[in-house]
Amino acid sequence: MASCQKPSGNVCVNFSTSVDGKTLQLDTFLYENASGNHYLVSEVQYFISDVKLIREDGTEVQILSDSGAHYVDLDIPATLRWEPSDEIPAGHYTAVSFVFGLSPRLNHNYFYTNAPENNMAWPGMLGGGYHYMKINGKWMNTEGVEMPFNLHTGRSATQVDGSDFEDNSFLVTLPLSGFNIGRNETRTIGLNMNVNNWFVNPNLFDFNVFGGSIMQNVTAQHILRENGVDVFSIEK
Repeated sequence: MASCQKPSGNVCVNFSTSVDGKTLQLDTFLYENASGNHYLVSEVQYFISDVKLIREDGTEVQILSDSGAHYVDLDIPATLRWEPSDEIPAGHYTAVSFVFGLSPRLNHNYFYTNAPENNMAWPGMLGGGYHYMKINGKWMNTEGVEMPFNLHTGRSATQVDGSDFEDNSFLVTLPLSGFNIGRNETRTIGLNMNVNNWFVNPNLFDFNVFGGSIMQNVTAQHILRENGVDVFSIEK
């Protein structure tokens, strides 16, 4: 008897991190952002969620494995490749979209109970849930002194008394070129983060202005949310 099951394949995602086209090297003062800050990066950790593949006609196929979310940590090589078990209908896809950070449906206390993900918990006084991102490192201030920075993003307070909070996660949509999934075929998407793009377009981010700790700085959280739209690209 002929099967009525539609042909399908799989997708996996490889994560990489760069600075203006070159692979990020940790713990070395190699980098300068658009504000002239010389800096190094020691850690990069972040979530993506609500990942969808988009067809030519605009219909979407959402990744459901792992609740549709994935944690990336440069110190844990296994997190740099995500292999969701979803069967993706065969066909041509023109774009991929995802929420940077955890979308509101997932971003609540105790969603993750085990390390390393639960180490991303966001303080209750700032709305709880989880960090969207941690980039830790150092920058050289105007006096030539090395200063630590914790570029941490998450919810921010909308009321002075901390009675209400806003979601600073954001949607990223990236075009795919020639991305066809065949029957029983696994296709790979290479997703690259350019660290320097966090600091420019449309807003300049200057460590000498915002300092090294921004978790309670609403303006800094908004700037990084707006700048994050072009931080990611598809690796060819």
